[in-house]
Amino acid sequence: MKKKVWIWIGIIAGILIFLAVGATIVMKMGSKVVDGMEEEDMSLTVQKADKQELTESILVTGQIVPESEQKVYAEPENGEIQEFKVEENKKVKKGDPLFVYDSSKLSREFDKTVRERDLVNKRAQIEINQIAELNKRIKEAKQKVGRKIDPEAEVAEEAVTQDDVNQLENEKVQAEMDHEATKEEIQSIQETINELDAQIKAMTVVSKIDGIVVKVNKNVEKTETGSTEPVVHIISSQPYKVIGTMNEFDAVKIAKDQPVVIRPKVFKDREWKGVVESVSQFPTDDGGGGEDYEMMGGGGNVTTYPFKVAITDDTTELRQGFHVSLEVKMGGGEKSLVVPHMAIVEEEDVDENGESSGEMVEVIYVLVDGVLQRREIETGKMNDEFIEITEGVTKDELVVISPSPGLHDGMEVTSYDEVE
Repeated sequence: MKKKVWIWIGIIAGILIFLAVGATIVMKMGSKVVDGMEEEDMSLTVQKADKQELTESILVTGQIVPESEQKVYAEPENGEIQEFKVEENKKVKKGDPLFVYDSSKLSREFDKTVRERDLVNKRAQIEINQIAELNKRIKEAKQKVGRKIDPEAEVAEEAVTQDDVNQLENEKVQAEMDHEATKEEIQSIQETINELDAQIKAMTVVSKIDGIVVKVNKNVEKTETGSTEPVVHIISSQPYKVIGTMNEFDAVKIAKDQPVVIRPKVFKDREWKGVVESVSQFPTDDGGGGEDYEMMGGGGNVTTYPFKVAITDDTTELRQGFHVSLEVKMGGGEKSLVVPHMAIVEEEDVDENGESSGEMVEVIYVLVDGVLQRREIETGKMNDEFIEITEGVTKDELVVISPSPGLHDGMEVTSYDEVE
């Protein structure tokens, strides 16, 4: 019985030894096949490093607005509006009257003040004549001072002394002082007239822009502080513009005069051209926007900044208030040496002795005469598809696209596909 047990144990041990040896042989053969595939039969895709313009599109939304507008509100201190001079949907020019307040009271006061000024002007003229007469009398008196009187003269002359001359000169000084006071009175009255004239002119409210009257509200509700709605609303006749807000990530990229494609939502498959006119340096009043920074890997809201876009195409088919999408073209101009993003991998930085520094570097594999070269690179600007290579690759070199983990420096490649 014991003999049979030992026989079965020997058989089982032999089977296990056989299986172990077989598995070892298979693993060694598989390893050789894999190694052979890596070194000889691995097929790679390569593409020439080339120069091209790097352009990026930023998408934002906005609303069409006029270049400028004028909203005129009723002013309670000016009284009632007497007459409207414009109608809705009519064109106006800068300086055209819009409406007139009742200025009858001011006109009466103006006329009264003008009459008062005219009376004082007459008094001033009398004073001027008096001064001229005194000058004449003083001159004659000075000529007679010390002259002997001829008793036999047909016309008797009175003797003139220096005291007489002095008396006349004192009267002249007093007359001149009175006239100066009169001139100041005239100036004061004229200032009042000028103020009244300005108030009467202000009763006629004029347009400050060339444009179109979009609203005339003759029955606007008045309060003690004025009205909540404009009496007259004018928009400029100049080409429309687009305003909106963009997040802080886009605001730092966009600059003045960059080209913009404008697509109104009410027109399918139609575009208008424009340029960035301004991006504010200051955020919107609330300081934030509708985008959540958490979606971008952060932990708060994104600050938004107002922008304005000038429409360079004809805007006659557009209307105030249209909502539009805008595509801002970034970059362009000079060409840069670029490769696709997927050609770049991050690997550990290894020195000549094969020791790792613990830092990661950007690497590209370049195929040169059938052998891969591992290149550490420096990158620059980019767009969604390509990235600029500033160091590590030259034009027309074959760069491996989507490199697999098994690649290494000095690896021989016998088969590859080249894409344009």
